[in-house]
Amino acid sequence: MTRSSSAHAALALLALLRCAGLGAPAGRGREVWRWPAPGSGSVNETELFLHATFPPGFLWGTGSSAFQTEGAWDQEGKGPSIWDNFTRSRAGSAGPTADTASASYQRWKEDVAALKLLGVHYYSFSLSWPRLFPDGDAPGTPNPAGVAHYSRLIDHLRREGIEPVVTLYHWDLPLALQEQYGGWLNDTLVDVFDRYAAFCFRTYGERVRYWVTIHNPYLVAWHGYRTGLHAPGETESPAAAFAVAHNLIKAHAKAWHTYDRWFRARQRGRVSIALGTHWMEPLRGQASQANVDRCQESLEAVLGWFAEPIHGTGTYPASLRQSRSGLLPELTDAEKQQIRGTADFFALSFGPNNLRLGRILSRFGQQVSLDLRRLLNWIRLEYDDPAVFVAENGWFSDAAVGTEDTVAIYLMKKFINQVLQAIIHDGVRVIGYTAWSLVDGFEWNYGYGVRRGLFYVDFGEPSRSRLPKTSAFFYKQVISNHGFPDGDKSLEVRGQFPCGFHWGVSDSTLQVHFSPFSPQFTDPKLYRWNLTGDGALRPVPGVQLETRAAQCTDFLAIQKHVRLLEAAGVDHYRFALNWTLILPRGDLSVINTEALRYYRCMAQELQKRSIKSMVTLYYPTHHAPLLGLPASVHSGGGWLNRSTVEAFREYAELCFRELGPWVPFWITVNEPNRLSQAYDGSDPYLAAHHLILAHVAAWRLYDREFRRQQGALVSFSLHADWAEAANPFVESHRVAAERFLLFELACFLDPLLGAWRAAAEEGGDYPEEVREHLQERRRQGLSRRSLPRFTKDEKREARGALDFVAVNHFTTRLVSQRRSNSTPQRGPDHDCQLLSDPTWPSSPLGQSLVPWGLRRVLRWLRKRYGDPAVIVTATGVDDRALRDDRLRQFYLRSYLQEALKAHQMDGVNIKGFYLWNLQDRHHAQFGLFTSSQFQSGAKASVASYREIIANRGFPAEGRGRQCQAADAQEGCVLCGKVLENRALVFFGTCLLLTFTMLTAVAVTAVKRKRKRTQPRTAPNRRARHRWDRVPLHHLLHRFHDNCL
Repeated sequence: MTRSSSAHAALALLALLRCAGLGAPAGRGREVWRWPAPGSGSVNETELFLHATFPPGFLWGTGSSAFQTEGAWDQEGKGPSIWDNFTRSRAGSAGPTADTASASYQRWKEDVAALKLLGVHYYSFSLSWPRLFPDGDAPGTPNPAGVAHYSRLIDHLRREGIEPVVTLYHWDLPLALQEQYGGWLNDTLVDVFDRYAAFCFRTYGERVRYWVTIHNPYLVAWHGYRTGLHAPGETESPAAAFAVAHNLIKAHAKAWHTYDRWFRARQRGRVSIALGTHWMEPLRGQASQANVDRCQESLEAVLGWFAEPIHGTGTYPASLRQSRSGLLPELTDAEKQQIRGTADFFALSFGPNNLRLGRILSRFGQQVSLDLRRLLNWIRLEYDDPAVFVAENGWFSDAAVGTEDTVAIYLMKKFINQVLQAIIHDGVRVIGYTAWSLVDGFEWNYGYGVRRGLFYVDFGEPSRSRLPKTSAFFYKQVISNHGFPDGDKSLEVRGQFPCGFHWGVSDSTLQVHFSPFSPQFTDPKLYRWNLTGDGALRPVPGVQLETRAAQCTDFLAIQKHVRLLEAAGVDHYRFALNWTLILPRGDLSVINTEALRYYRCMAQELQKRSIKSMVTLYYPTHHAPLLGLPASVHSGGGWLNRSTVEAFREYAELCFRELGPWVPFWITVNEPNRLSQAYDGSDPYLAAHHLILAHVAAWRLYDREFRRQQGALVSFSLHADWAEAANPFVESHRVAAERFLLFELACFLDPLLGAWRAAAEEGGDYPEEVREHLQERRRQGLSRRSLPRFTKDEKREARGALDFVAVNHFTTRLVSQRRSNSTPQRGPDHDCQLLSDPTWPSSPLGQSLVPWGLRRVLRWLRKRYGDPAVIVTATGVDDRALRDDRLRQFYLRSYLQEALKAHQMDGVNIKGFYLWNLQDRHHAQFGLFTSSQFQSGAKASVASYREIIANRGFPAEGRGRQCQAADAQEGCVLCGKVLENRALVFFGTCLLLTFTMLTAVAVTAVKRKRKRTQPRTAPNRRARHRWDRVPLHHLLHRFHDNCL
């Protein structure tokens, strides 16, 4: 950045600051808690991650404090600070100190180079008061080395086009002032601080436009003089903490007035105080008046304690005065006048120091939240819409993380996007953002146990060299893009899915309900009603009626079920059979024919209503003890025993034979990749191997014996969440994400479809990358597991044994390489750690909504396996709403949008989309319809789904295309034409029949006339034709009636 660009940024900031105070009336902070809370189960478009850029003139920066980073604690004339003394007295000689810290006093040029790498507009740093004045008082002689150091730093920053933002006091009070006056408990420090501030304004003010007097005075007062967690470590009464805060506020105000009176006109700078705070949400999300009041009191007890006198009414918050009556100092009218308005912008500190140290002290029975957006809105409403400068924001990482600080990236992403949302959606006037901090340093009472820097510092290395962390590259990217510009993830496309696309609903095992049962036409008795006036039905003695055989209409549950599907507007329905119910003993010795009849009736009723069935043979329960297997099969070892393959084949053959004529799509096993993990304690790879062989056996059976007559397609469905590299700046994360997909998907698809990719004549096999990875783990002694081997015959049988790829997709996982210092034996064989992005919206059950993940998994399948037909056989989200399920509506639309992008933009041959599921069983969760206890009511998502189905997607206005012609071509073209013109065809058929009959009558009449002219013979009555006995006008009338 050049000096001119820095000047332009400064002018933009000044212009924003001059607009302060033009907002809505103050004191309305409570309104924020009346707004719907994030994560409440519904989706508000303004709560979604915002792909947009920050306004022109928005400033990006980073910061640090002197004590945490400079080191050189006793060099070149620097005096000791209260923190130097505190660390020594608290920890002893063996404890961590900041004597060297990050060595920024010597390596400040490297810090400036780091700033240049980031591309920031400004650098916020603090002056070391004891480095400038070892004895603390400005009338004394300043330390020339200290004065020169900061002068060099400021000049170098300006030459590099980086604006200095200077903090006068960041907690390192000269120890001499603590020992002489008792520190901030003595109001003498108000004047001492003013003299120190005046010196700094006079010495550096021509080169510094932005000043912060005190950083986070709350922590100084409360934890320095009440809890003793911070220096000077005093544990006085609460009155002492309030006295300290009183003096800090007066010291700030006096310094502001000094600048305003003596320096502002010439230097044209701006001065504020950085106030730190937390954020609270009502307990359990219940925004009752009592909870809201408690949240307000919590904010007033921390932020309002300092903000109300300066940015508000000039006095302390009413709740604080009431709860701390007799402890809180009184502000005189003169002091109120002196303090109020002494900030040119609202400087905000929002980080772990307030949240970690104050998590108990100021909760007021509510819950702490990391919602920076709502805090910014509270400030806007409470303090008359000030210009807000985020003077500190960020989080910490564990000291062992090193440069791959993945979690820090996502927290930074969340915080920055919350700032963007507050600006764009809410109108909060945020003017700058400070990522904290530039380099790792001494983290106060946490020492070196945590890290907050964008640049890594090895504190065991004398050189203290700086290495950029991945969060530094992320922040650099955000600065370069000036936010989060639009990408294809937020793009909405217009278009339609192909004709013949499956619009479906997916369910688990279909519950067999033999009751309620309609006995109509099966009871041979005749009944009389109300014979004695009591309204009862009584059989008539001696009367027996004819009955009919059992019919599908007897099962009333099926009729109700099908009516819900019709109401949903779908044309496909996926349900599963119960293996245990059909074959209780696991073999064909006992067959539950009534259960089979129930399933058959379901398929038949669906077919009558033009709804096609997709039937799953085996839907594992994924929980002990039987995993959905017949007891005898499970007791024999389940999927660890090869005999289960043959048992499944027999079961499949029975189902194909009994149900096949009504089932156009079969799923052999649902999510075998999840089921195999149930055997993790023994051998999941052997279980997976047998599951694949069972599917192949069923597929080959159908292909050889049933396909020609029934014509169905057969597959299995895999759980297919997308795996995204958690850290885009780390190659090992990309490799881990790909390895995760190989374990999850390719291990099951490669044996069947691998030949498409590798063109191997002998058939597919497990991915070689997975086999090598497991071998390496065995070599290291981390695992004893290995992938089984297919025989040549098994490879040949498996090759191509899949008619389409079926995937159940719900969410996306962030994947990273498992850290080397974690316990390898306890982790999965793929050596992956799973994370979630906190900026993703989530459901009440914690499912992250990541629509673009669906497109990416579809694209991955196409890339790896050529161009297979793909059907999304289950996808959905839980929503607690009984009627207006907005979360599900958002999910439905956004996931279908990504499926359409995959079809139109990526060429994925997607054939269907099945929403999970039809109806809630109890409370509101995944169902399109409420449970029967809530009258099976349709939720709002039903109408949304019907509309999308009717439009076949998202056509541009006036450009939707119907499918009649295409559908006719798929079947019989002549039949389609007949159906199109059925009225005309019927009329023509009647005319043809009439003409034919008239011709026959006429021919008969001619023949009879000829016979009359011939010599008469004795009539033979048996030879007379039956037409002779039918009057002609009766015949004509009959054909006329039939045709009309």
